[in-house]
Amino acid sequence: MGWSATGGFTDTELTSWQTLLRQRITQLVGGIHNVPAIDLKPVVLNTSNFAGYRREFVRMQSRPGLDLCGYMLIPNATGQPLPAVVCLPGHGRGVDSIVGIAEDGSQRPLGSPAEYQMDFALQCVEKGYAVFALEQISFGHRRDSQARASGPGTSSCSRDSTTALMLGDTMTGWRVWDTMRAIDYLQTRPEVDPSRIATMGISGGGLTSLFAACLDERVKCSIVSGYFNTFVDSVLSINHCVDNYIPGILNVAEMPELTALIAPRALFAESGKTDHIFPLAAFHRAIEQAESIYERFGVRERLGWETFDAGHEFYGKGAFQFMERNL
Repeated sequence: MGWSATGGFTDTELTSWQTLLRQRITQLVGGIHNVPAIDLKPVVLNTSNFAGYRREFVRMQSRPGLDLCGYMLIPNATGQPLPAVVCLPGHGRGVDSIVGIAEDGSQRPLGSPAEYQMDFALQCVEKGYAVFALEQISFGHRRDSQARASGPGTSSCSRDSTTALMLGDTMTGWRVWDTMRAIDYLQTRPEVDPSRIATMGISGGGLTSLFAACLDERVKCSIVSGYFNTFVDSVLSINHCVDNYIPGILNVAEMPELTALIAPRALFAESGKTDHIFPLAAFHRAIEQAESIYERFGVRERLGWETFDAGHEFYGKGAFQFMERNL
């Protein structure tokens, strides 16, 4: 049942509909329900200290037979437990790009963003957030040997996503599960306030940020950069990586309808005006529907959005202001 059919629902009926839709989306993405619970067993493989923050490279168990890894960034001189952000990179060199590690291995300082992802994990830590920058499956440190041999910006998305489909799962489900495990980890860290956790991602990371907020109610605020749109106008009409596709989802919900799974929690979406793979006109149509959904929940102020004069890249100006208010 689509969002338009819920207009006459009482609040109780709306909550029941929300629960049923979340269950259906969970089934469609696969890779989340019926995963055996295992201990994280985190290991800090190395620690580096920089001006303003400490960085740890952490590896932990995600599911049987699969580890995840990422960078934990902690601002210096922390006092009370901090709000935290799971930062999710898009296609490119992976998580190194968002924590300021250049292709030659050198470290960019705080305040000197580069590449299309603009070091947004460093921007988070600069603004006082604890960060877990998660390496998504098929990117960077989590690519297969064939992708590694092809260069630093090559992913193994095609091979891995089709493997997921053969198993009845999707890459979305696998990446959302890893994000949930990253949240599990953040909630064990003494530096982190476990009730104030956000997700932030661009492009393929924006997809994960959106779906993680839909399916995990521990996400208090979701920042979606370079992804929020309609499925019909973006991944259905323009050639995208196979990791974007979820079989059957259009039979259940269009992308803006998914915001009904996040409300009344906070959501912010941004889009470059010349983003050629997520069209601006469709972004505005999606936002218009999302606004009607948040108004129905009585929390219009918990939805924010911004467009900016650039293409497919991270911007963040309105997003960080929004996150400060809502996290």
